[in-house]
Amino acid sequence: MLYIGPHMTTAKGYARAAKDIIEMEANVFQFFSRNPRGSNFRAYNEKDVNEFQKLRKEYKFGPLQAHAPYTMNLGSSDERVYEFGRTVIKEDIYRMDKLGIEFFVFHPGSHTGSGIEGSINQIANALNESITGNEKIKILLETMPGKGTEVGFRFEHLRGIINKIIYKDKIGVCMDLCHVFSAGYDIKNNIYEVMEEFDKIIGIDRLKTIHLNDSLMPFGDRKDRHVPVGEGKIGLDSIIKIMEHPYIKTLPFYAETPLDNEGHKREIKMIKEKLNYF
Repeated sequence: MLYIGPHMTTAKGYARAAKDIIEMEANVFQFFSRNPRGSNFRAYNEKDVNEFQKLRKEYKFGPLQAHAPYTMNLGSSDERVYEFGRTVIKEDIYRMDKLGIEFFVFHPGSHTGSGIEGSINQIANALNESITGNEKIKILLETMPGKGTEVGFRFEHLRGIINKIIYKDKIGVCMDLCHVFSAGYDIKNNIYEVMEEFDKIIGIDRLKTIHLNDSLMPFGDRKDRHVPVGEGKIGLDSIIKIMEHPYIKTLPFYAETPLDNEGHKREIKMIKEKLNYF
């Protein structure tokens, strides 16, 4: 079963987003858990949530993924920023779990000058405060491109965080194709080697979802510039080979590409036509 869909807005409600997904012939989607560049979230009414859940079941949606806001930085050396992040992640894990969302992904953070090891400790501490062990939702660390003082652009960083988590069964990884390519993992030419390295350092059982996108910037540039699949430096043929990798092909793919609904529909159709296992 191929699970593929875009990153969607839920500004008009979860049910409207689900209807858009159905119209573009997708079967999964990702959405922000709250305002991506702010702090507020909208509590939708019971009617909207019930309709959303009915559509999920009726159309047999695959696992859905909520994305934390970009304003959350659990690695920050600024105490106010860190405290805000601690509040957000605790609230949003609870809210998304209650909604029945399967995955909650977040950018590990940036140390802003204090160093990677200190940030790893902060991130792990915030997660340990937020995860009760009773959740059904999985909390995912996203692979990062490595711009500025980002944490998480090396697999070892993610392993360092996971090692410090109490309820390790609740933690996984979302691999962003643009990010790992930009961070210096050659998924374009050596996807099998990269996946073996991931398995050796983190463990392939931790890989839960994929952010599907191409990279505007060249390999190892440590920049975060997403473009539609096939329009960047990774290229369509290489992305299809990545999607066909046995460690990856059964995972949910969430397209983080700068397209509208019609663009996503065309992109998804193109990918389906190219995949040998679909």
